Amino acid sequence: MSNAGAPARNKATRREWIGLAVLALPCVLYSMDLTVLYLAVPYLSADIQPTSSQLLWIIDIYGFFVAASLITMGTLGDRIGRRRLLMIGAGAFGLASVLAAFSNSAEMLIIARAILGIAGATLAPSTLSLIRNMFPDSGERTFAIGVWATSYSVGGMIGPLLGGLMLEYFWWGSVFLLGVPVMVLLLIVGPLLLPEYRDHHSGKIDLFSAFLSLVAVLAAIYGVKNIAAHGPGWIAALSIASGLVIGALFLMRQRKLEDPFIDLNLFRSKTFSTSLVINLLGLFIAFGSFLFVGQYLQLVLGLSPLEAGLWMLPSSFGFIAGSLLAPVFVRHLRKAVVMCAGLTLTAIGFALLAFAHGPQALGVIISATFIYAFGIAPVITLTTDLIVGSAPPSRAGSAAAISETGAEFGGALGIAILGSIFTAIYRGIMIDAIPEGTPAMAAAAARSTLGGAVGAARDLPDLAGALLLNHARDAFVDAFEFTVIVCALIALAAAVLAALMFRHTRAGEVTEADTKIANDAMVS
Repeated sequence: MSNAGAPARNKATRREWIGLAVLALPCVLYSMDLTVLYLAVPYLSADIQPTSSQLLWIIDIYGFFVAASLITMGTLGDRIGRRRLLMIGAGAFGLASVLAAFSNSAEMLIIARAILGIAGATLAPSTLSLIRNMFPDSGERTFAIGVWATSYSVGGMIGPLLGGLMLEYFWWGSVFLLGVPVMVLLLIVGPLLLPEYRDHHSGKIDLFSAFLSLVAVLAAIYGVKNIAAHGPGWIAALSIASGLVIGALFLMRQRKLEDPFIDLNLFRSKTFSTSLVINLLGLFIAFGSFLFVGQYLQLVLGLSPLEAGLWMLPSSFGFIAGSLLAPVFVRHLRKAVVMCAGLTLTAIGFALLAFAHGPQALGVIISATFIYAFGIAPVITLTTDLIVGSAPPSRAGSAAAISETGAEFGGALGIAILGSIFTAIYRGIMIDAIPEGTPAMAAAAARSTLGGAVGAARDLPDLAGALLLNHARDAFVDAFEFTVIVCALIALAAAVLAALMFRHTRAGEVTEADTKIANDAMVS
């Protein structure tokens, strides 16, 4: 709900379009912060000497706290103001970045990364909900969300480049200082260019609901990531089960509150719920597949990390192009057509990956990843548009937070589930593929992962090492082929779902039933 007395309008002015550029800044930084740390790990490990457990927490805790805090921050923005929350988050992010940069112990860096995660959780729902209010015209909003989605890809692309440059000349902590000038700029120009929006009729925030949502998401995400790292186990199962039980308690509490933390009426909207599912499925296959593609380039084709990163850039360009072209497509075609075409193209891209063999493997991978990134990008943009567009303006922050939480779960589930399928196939093949005479320790390492096989092969005589490595690479390729076909089938299933559920819906439009649900949510 906008401030009282605001003039009614449909088209955005120059101020809103400049404001969109301002909103893109924290989104670029958010994705940069996810990537620059990986380059700094060898340097910070040598300096502050974290244990293996501490190092894992340094890497993962940022993502954990982002995911766990999104729902709280989205709801908080609806109540105190989305611009205000963005400014608070920007200030906290800048200060935490300085703390991380000058950390002199593993414990200090873990705390700084946790604060960065909580601050980072303010960025996505605040920026996305502001876009919902700044661009009431559905066509302009679709384009604005395309720019918003593109900014994350840009951050992911330039993060390793800028991080590598900083590490070339400065200490490891300098990579965290990249965000400070961005946040200072946002704090200066944000109040001048960004309007304030909040729900004037919202009640006090329910702190117990905030606690329940934080613990539920944190436990579930931790369990999923534990599966991705170590495979299924009782710790992961207990963590996920705890998250589900606490999540159920959270939902039960929302039904009893006069002013709930999350308006469950939103899920009665066909547009909202279906968009959320398709968005999650798209990110499920996208995140899961990037993990395998990177390993394929390095461990099967023998490229260096830098070379692999450069050859993965075309997929980023594909995502950027698809995001920016989404509003062009929906001017002429129904949303169902655009989404079905995008998901079908995604399926084709994944199917092509199954033919990455021999001397043409690199060319096939580059082409296939570009195709599926270009195909999935309009789907992510349009489903995000529909998620926030189908919610009433007063609930835009909550809807944006649900969207981003679903995205986090989609990516984490993709890595965990597809990773488990991949690993099970690889290990199943390697049980009978170890050459006779291979030492027990080398055989165990090779059965575990292809990376283990590469390391084991170095310690064996040339012929034995080459033979072991060839078998391991063949097993990896077989597992890769099966996994990408699964991704292709998931994309096709999502295309069918989009065709059935959105056949009468254009981008930015909602059905009459959805409009009634949104109005009921505002009244309640």
